Amino acid sequence: MPMRAVQSLIACCLAAWVCLGSQMGRATETGHPLAVGLSFDRPIDAGAAPLIVAMTDGLFSGERLNVTPNIVAGSPEAIASVASGASEFALVDLNELIRFRSQGSAPVKAVFVLFNKAPYAIVARKSRGIHVLSDIEGKTLGIAASDLSAGLWPALAHQNEIRLDQIKQSAISAAVREPMLSAGQVDAVTGFSYLSAVNLRDRGVPADDLAVLRFADYGCDAYGFAVIVNPAFAAKQPDAVKGFVRALIAGIGLTLRDEGHAVDQVLTQMEQGSRELELERLHAVVRDNIMTDEVNRNGLGGIDPARLERSIDQVGEGFKFAKRPHAADIFDDGFLPPRADRLIN
Repeated sequence: MPMRAVQSLIACCLAAWVCLGSQMGRATETGHPLAVGLSFDRPIDAGAAPLIVAMTDGLFSGERLNVTPNIVAGSPEAIASVASGASEFALVDLNELIRFRSQGSAPVKAVFVLFNKAPYAIVARKSRGIHVLSDIEGKTLGIAASDLSAGLWPALAHQNEIRLDQIKQSAISAAVREPMLSAGQVDAVTGFSYLSAVNLRDRGVPADDLAVLRFADYGCDAYGFAVIVNPAFAAKQPDAVKGFVRALIAGIGLTLRDEGHAVDQVLTQMEQGSRELELERLHAVVRDNIMTDEVNRNGLGGIDPARLERSIDQVGEGFKFAKRPHAADIFDDGFLPPRADRLIN
């Protein structure tokens, strides 16, 4: 065989080997799930059921994601974890993200809103004379400073012409919120409707003695918990972010179809938990926070930009912005599937 022909044959073989090696490398790469961290800003309960179902029922792994959860102390810490790259994703209060972005911080954004309505509420005892929001005047309101509901309370009071100087506000720890209300040491408390109200019933307070005054029913436009992502990770791995969102949507669907199974999965992630209590909590979350009229119209996960702008202004009444953020600074809809794939029948 002429030398030129031999050289040509060797070159072809080398090219084929390189091509095969490249294909094998890609197959190996796609054959292993991508490891990502998911931070929760509080201990897991039924409010996080769709994410837990996505983890335990193989929905994330079906998107080639190996999701490792971890618990941190509050939304500020969870946001900081994502901003630093310690976690790729986190479930946080969107209103805490608004506060974070207003300080000129890292460009962390939400990519999926799980709670279309924030769970903020004033939980009161009817036996103490509180049935509607205006009844709060002349009463003692326990406010846990760590709750963002406290930050939105001034805007809500102003919107409903409630005189704050006519309310005795008592700063309390979140740990003693329900005990103080059940003992009658305060007339009402701020908190989350699906936490405080359910916990109080578990403490023996009759359901018909509780007035759950949800901020959303009195003009508060705030969204609730949302999934945020590290911006560098999102830029490098956009398909992984889209896969995470798809798995979460599927997790919501499974949760809605079988709430009992969803709660059973949540209980595997809790040190102690009551199935009955978490089922009640999940019913409340689905009814009041996830499956709202807006979600039924527009699908899961997205936002109404005009509504988000209004909610930013409401956050700003109780928190001084260094620079007011805009809706585009807070939410990126580029990772959402089409509306038709986000509608729940």
